[in-house]
Amino acid sequence: MPDKKPTNEVDALSNLGRVDRAAILLMALGEKDAAEILKHLGPKEVQRVGTAMATLSSVNQSQVEGVVAEFLEAVSGQTGMGLGSDAYIRNMLTQALGNDKAGALIDRILLGGNTTGLDSLKWMESRQVADLIRHEHPQIQAIVVSYLDADQSAEILSNFDEKVRLDILMRVASLEAVQPAALKELNDILERQFSGKAGAQTTTMGGVKVAASIVNYVDSAMASELLDQIKEVDEDLGIQIQDLMFVFDNLVDVDDRGIQVLLREVSTDLLVVALKGADTNVQEKIFKNMSKRASELLRDDLEAKGPVKVSEVEASQKEILTIARRLADAGEIMLGGGGEAMV
Repeated sequence: MPDKKPTNEVDALSNLGRVDRAAILLMALGEKDAAEILKHLGPKEVQRVGTAMATLSSVNQSQVEGVVAEFLEAVSGQTGMGLGSDAYIRNMLTQALGNDKAGALIDRILLGGNTTGLDSLKWMESRQVADLIRHEHPQIQAIVVSYLDADQSAEILSNFDEKVRLDILMRVASLEAVQPAALKELNDILERQFSGKAGAQTTTMGGVKVAASIVNYVDSAMASELLDQIKEVDEDLGIQIQDLMFVFDNLVDVDDRGIQVLLREVSTDLLVVALKGADTNVQEKIFKNMSKRASELLRDDLEAKGPVKVSEVEASQKEILTIARRLADAGEIMLGGGGEAMV
């Protein structure tokens, strides 16, 4: 087993998020090897890592050494440098991209790159997907939106006008299951377009929880507008969706241990921007779950931080919420608030 990372390496990485670490690692590998890795990533992953590579500045030697050492530690338990090893591939990509982004990518690679027709949509830009389904029956649109990840579905919905958005989301909320034959027909149509191959069929999808997850990812103004419109049509449904939503202010209801686990996954730079527009109660919740020294430094950073665009604050808060949901799905923390029952 490798020795525990020295304190200076830990400090060097403390302000770097997962995507930044992946970007530094790729730059350290060199153009040829980095290109070999990037060609296996989907558009969203390439965009995120590429943006990080383009915007990183003042990366010092200790940070490069820390990232490389962390990567080597993660793969050192594998033999033959992972040739033919599923475990090596899973560890490498999870280390580089985090659980959220690595999950679907890992499955795609380990299944030999084959995807179903619907899965092919996950590798397209949201605007392309919106254009592809724009003239389909609203129920088909709802099935597609239910099937994809919530953040991508939210981006797809933003490409429709408000009347269509409302109709699709209402159908998503009321959707419970799709007949295998209907799903296979939709898959076949998409596969003919993308030359994909058939995969496992998923027939249970949609529902109020999926609708709430999608609304969580749209911008605040659109989310508020959608909820008001849904309540006008079906007040009970609108309340159910609202109750299942988890927003940044709900972090105040997460227990102290959960906040501490979350903070270990969030970079300081990301946290500073997110807290610029946060409720005072949320800020205090964060401060109380940090060491006195770390809390003082964070307060100083907040005071020194100049004006930040609302869109940047919302983007940072959503990134932290994505991490929180991933930790909750893994059973590492419990998300309280938002009306969601806990057991």
